[in-house]
Amino acid sequence: MTVVVGYLPTAPGHAALDAAILEAERRGTDLMVVQPRPRRQPSPEAGTDVDIAQERLSRAGVRYELREPAHDSDPADVILDTAREHQAELIVLGIWKRSPVGKIIMASTAQRVLLESPCPVLCVKAVYD
Repeated sequence: MTVVVGYLPTAPGHAALDAAILEAERRGTDLMVVQPRPRRQPSPEAGTDVDIAQERLSRAGVRYELREPAHDSDPADVILDTAREHQAELIVLGIWKRSPVGKIIMASTAQRVLLESPCPVLCVKAVYD
C-alpha cells in the first residue's frame, strides 16, 4: 500500500507534498510522487522542481518514488493509474480556488481524481497570509 501525491512546485503543491509526507509517516507506507517534467530547461545554477521535491522528501526520511509523466500525459490519468497500480490507500492533492469561468474552460484534475479515485482523496489548500 502507498500514498500517492500529485505535486507541482506551487503553494498548493508544497502543501500537498507536506500532507502526503505526514500521511505516509503516520501510515508507515511508501510515497509515490507524481510530478510533471518542467516545460523548459532551468538554468544550471537554479535548482530544478525535482530537486526541490527530493530535498523535502529526503529531509522527511520517508521511502518514496518519483514518477515524472510525459508532457502530453493527462495529470489526472497519471495520478489515477499510479493509485491503481500501487494499490494506494490515499491520494493527496493540492487545490486552489478557481473562478466559475475557469471551471468551464479547463477541466479540473482534482475534480476528475475525486470522482474516479479507487481510494480516499485528501485535498489540501496552501496557507496564505
